[in-house]
Amino acid sequence: MISKSRCKLLAMLALVLVIMVLYSISREDRYIELFYFPIPEKEEPCLQGEAERKASKLFGNYSRDQPIFLRLKDYFWVKTPSAYELPYGTKGSEDLLLRVLAITSYSIPENLQSLKCCRCVVVGNGHRLRNSSLGEAIDKYDMVIRLNNAPVAGYEGDVGSKTTMRLFYPESAHFNPKVENNPDTLLVLVAFKAMDFHWIETILSDKKRVRKGFWKQPPLIWDVNPKQIRILNPFFMEIAADKLLSLPMQQPRKIKQKPTTGLLAITLALHLCDMVHIAGFGYPDAHNRKQTIHYYEQITLKSMAGSGHNVSQEALAIKRMLEIGAVKNLTYF
Repeated sequence: MISKSRCKLLAMLALVLVIMVLYSISREDRYIELFYFPIPEKEEPCLQGEAERKASKLFGNYSRDQPIFLRLKDYFWVKTPSAYELPYGTKGSEDLLLRVLAITSYSIPENLQSLKCCRCVVVGNGHRLRNSSLGEAIDKYDMVIRLNNAPVAGYEGDVGSKTTMRLFYPESAHFNPKVENNPDTLLVLVAFKAMDFHWIETILSDKKRVRKGFWKQPPLIWDVNPKQIRILNPFFMEIAADKLLSLPMQQPRKIKQKPTTGLLAITLALHLCDMVHIAGFGYPDAHNRKQTIHYYEQITLKSMAGSGHNVSQEALAIKRMLEIGAVKNLTYF
């Protein structure tokens, strides 16, 4: 009797285990179906205005009338101050900004403006890109948007070599921008504080360099053509914070939560492109402290402590984009 009871118990446990495994696989299949779209064999049709239509579910009745980059004429003639300070507006930084806009540009390259339908990929810096072999596919997009100082040299097979636009802030500027970018790459400054405008002005005008006011020393010599520099409109930081993360625009100085450059880049792409794909996004699980977060260096999730970024909340925002089809993912998320 004891032997039969044990057999029955083992059989029941085995049955439960099989059901759990099948359920887990089923959930994983649905997860991958929602959040992972391998590169198709045939080129996916690009529908003009598709990203805008789908993104309206995230941002409401948002408009593409907002300029992508800040323009001198909007500040030189218009005296209405911004409602918010950096990074969500330019209130209090107008004088610095005027000097920067006088020596930079705001245009979008003609070859991109003339496209009937613009296909974009935002390349994140996540470890999922390592050994992905996505380089060739990434280079086929009309616009390739990269982040901060993420390298391409030596990683071309996984991340490609084309860079149309690179978002950065002073502390994340690559010390030799000509190594990791193409000659025509637009270098887009994301200003988090007034000192960021001061830094770019001293670099481009060859004035006395700024050494204080940064959490990490930015380059003091930065060999770039001013015609490549653009200043991102803080509007995109504002709506990323407000619509995607529900962050208040006015925060205590000690808190200062803000979107990551990656989420900001996706927000920008949804306003600029007709098709938006992403690759290399997502962080390791919180308990996995040894997993690296970038494809090119050995830092872990511990480095995000005190950054002011809520990676869990951003993951939910990106999953929402994937669920409604506003973006598609080329790597697992």
